[in-house]
Amino acid sequence: MYWNEKIETLKPDALSALQLKRLKKTLSLAQNLDFYRKQFKNAGIQKTSIKTLDDITKIPFTRKQDLRDGYPFGFFAVPLKQVVRIHTTSGTTGKPTVVGYTRKDLDTWSDLIARNMTMVGITDEDIFQNMVNYGMFTGGLGFHYGAEKIGMTVIPSATGNTKRQIEMINDFGVTAIHCTPSYAMHLSEVAEEMGTSLDSLKTGIFGAESWSESTRKALENRLGLTAYDSYGLSELFGPGVAFECPERDGLHIWHDSYLVEIIDPKTGEHVADGERGEMVVTPLVKEAMPLLRYRTGDITMLMEDGCLCRRGKKIARITGRSDDMLVIRGINVFPSQIEHVLLRIPEVGNQFMVYIDRINHLDEMTVEVEINRDSFSGELADLTRLQKKVVKELRDTLELRTTVTLVEPGSLPRFEGKAKRVIDRREAE
Repeated sequence: MYWNEKIETLKPDALSALQLKRLKKTLSLAQNLDFYRKQFKNAGIQKTSIKTLDDITKIPFTRKQDLRDGYPFGFFAVPLKQVVRIHTTSGTTGKPTVVGYTRKDLDTWSDLIARNMTMVGITDEDIFQNMVNYGMFTGGLGFHYGAEKIGMTVIPSATGNTKRQIEMINDFGVTAIHCTPSYAMHLSEVAEEMGTSLDSLKTGIFGAESWSESTRKALENRLGLTAYDSYGLSELFGPGVAFECPERDGLHIWHDSYLVEIIDPKTGEHVADGERGEMVVTPLVKEAMPLLRYRTGDITMLMEDGCLCRRGKKIARITGRSDDMLVIRGINVFPSQIEHVLLRIPEVGNQFMVYIDRINHLDEMTVEVEINRDSFSGELADLTRLQKKVVKELRDTLELRTTVTLVEPGSLPRFEGKAKRVIDRREAE
């Protein structure tokens, strides 16, 4: 099924011509930014330098740190009055990455979501429950507006209160859901505990964290639905960048809207189709915040073109990261964020360890941090207050619930080389 069959099934020559046209427009927009003007000057790039799609390799990469350095509006290519919405992603030192959208951007984004959902057979006859964060992260509103554009009935239930979520599914006859795969597994267990089935469900859209084929099978058996993988990145609009079709063998990335490269993360050189590397993306249809050769940090590969639905090359399921970012319950967390929070609290030291576990199919993070005896009395009541203070500071920065354990000074490991402060104990499912 197609939302826009003509654009989704463009022949290779027509697609390449459209990509080049949109790339040149994106390059023109990017020259409104001081960052890219300096990049172009340093690389000796002129307006006539980019004549073919292959010429994109002349352009330097854009990295996440560049976006952080541009906080708050340094990457907006249009006047602020044209930016009608702002989302943010987590930042490593307390400042988030800011993403802006014009009215056309929001329309384009919701259109991409509509493509994804239509591709797997979701229509205006469906009742859609959106069980993801509706805050500054992009997952909630992205799918919300795409679903409304199709015309389906949307239930913006957001996160939490699992029993109420289950009641809504049953009471409203929900046919399609969107959440993280770990939350979907938790949902199925709570439904079993409640002694209720979720018979109305037909389709599940799951993303924001890595998951495997065995998890897919378990979700489909427990929830009685067909499960699809979704991929997105706030810097590239949000969810909707790539999505599985009914074949469920790799994700279609919308090549009319995104120019995709796969590189060796160490050398920056292209790798061949079928070889894994870091995905680099140039969005071709963004107005407020054009990006050029953005290094996503996500490890995948381009798959050979041959899908029966004729939507072009797919990317393989994301298998890891080229940096130290963690994904906890769909939220991006960097160890440097945790360090930044702890350094603001004089009663604790600068030594800490992070443990990630999966308990009842939900990710849980525990932070062990040493007490600073020079700034702390050691009274039990004060220990409790300090523990609550650290929990609150981490929650306010990460927007994530954590468990905090205070330990004696000198009890945590010291590292001569690069510190390994994170131990991920989640088993692959």
